[in-house]
Amino acid sequence: MKIYISADIEGCCGVTDWNEADITHAEYAPARAQMMAEVVAACEGALASGATEILVRDAHGSARNLIGADLPRQARLVRAWSGHPFCMVQELDESFDAAFFVGYHARAGSGGNPLAHTMSSSRIEKILLNDRPASEYLLHAYAAATVHVPVIFVSGDEDICQEVESLSPACNTFAVKQGHGSSTINLHPHEAIEGIRQGAHDALEGGFRAATLTLPAEFALEVHYKEQAVAYQKGFYPGAEQVAPKSVRFHSSDYYEILRALRFIL
Repeated sequence: MKIYISADIEGCCGVTDWNEADITHAEYAPARAQMMAEVVAACEGALASGATEILVRDAHGSARNLIGADLPRQARLVRAWSGHPFCMVQELDESFDAAFFVGYHARAGSGGNPLAHTMSSSRIEKILLNDRPASEYLLHAYAAATVHVPVIFVSGDEDICQEVESLSPACNTFAVKQGHGSSTINLHPHEAIEGIRQGAHDALEGGFRAATLTLPAEFALEVHYKEQAVAYQKGFYPGAEQVAPKSVRFHSSDYYEILRALRFIL
């Protein structure tokens, strides 16, 4: 059984401030260690349920956070960014049986995490997909659906877990923290690690194909930027239209084209 794991940091237990998510900052080391431990736990849960091959995609910041030597030997690691439209699920294809998302977080505009954002905290105010506020989970779970891979386990803050449960009831979730304003309420880190290990294990024990999302027939992508000058520039992408001083829209019936557009208009 072949499993794919996409890992972020803002949804990991204890991570509360942007400094903790910044590889150049002195406060980063504990957050990195927790991210590493949560990913290892997900790998261990998968292996205990019969996984024989795991591909881990480091999907935060520089994508150079995870340490390959600390992963189980059955795991391979994707580091840094190639520019491929699949972005946080780069190298995912039909050969995988299922996917896990670890350390995922609330979408831009949500109050569920002090670090809530979608794709870019510095440039993007929010992203809408078919008029629904989009999280990084939604964007990449749909990417997984294009290659018929179900996302069957998600860990992160309570807000993203609630979103996942509403969109994909067959997907297992495990919340490691809640966000309130600039604060978070967190599980003990070891409890978070154990919960992720067990959640990943349990996700593979049932009929997990039911967690594959059904793609809409048409897609309307709308990106709201923090600066109007950026919207003006991105509105020149082929097929895109600047619909407001800070907003650009793009339509397609092919979700891959939505993902390709995102690579150029973010």
